[in-house]
Amino acid sequence: MKGPRKITYSCGIVPVRRVGSHWEFLLLRSYNYWDFPKGLQEKDEDSWTAALRELREDTGFDGARAKWGQESYDTAPYSNSKVARYFLAEVPADQEVVFLPNPLTGIFEHHEHRWLPYAEARALLGPRVQQVIDWAQEKLVR
Repeated sequence: MKGPRKITYSCGIVPVRRVGSHWEFLLLRSYNYWDFPKGLQEKDEDSWTAALRELREDTGFDGARAKWGQESYDTAPYSNSKVARYFLAEVPADQEVVFLPNPLTGIFEHHEHRWLPYAEARALLGPRVQQVIDWAQEKLVR
């Protein structure tokens, strides 16, 4: 008899930047799927550190600010007991997204990025990630 599967965490940042009077969200596209920068948490790495590392690896951004604290949002388990854990952070408005190949595989993991206001960003996301952007938007408007 098998026991419960061990949960694997994929940690990421919901990157936002202020543009005038509103916030924009950064979405990344891999094939036909839009999401926020995220990736697997490494052994002996806390979730926040993993999320910052993934942001840096996926976009080249450094210096994200946990303006809303380090509260996170966990998705329901998917894909063999994986849970995505997201943090909300403001990224420097003057930095540009730079896609780099994965250092282990040499493959570019993302094909496109877009900075979008909430409603437009939400429309591109699947139901699981729509819950994440709804959580982030609620924190932004408080």
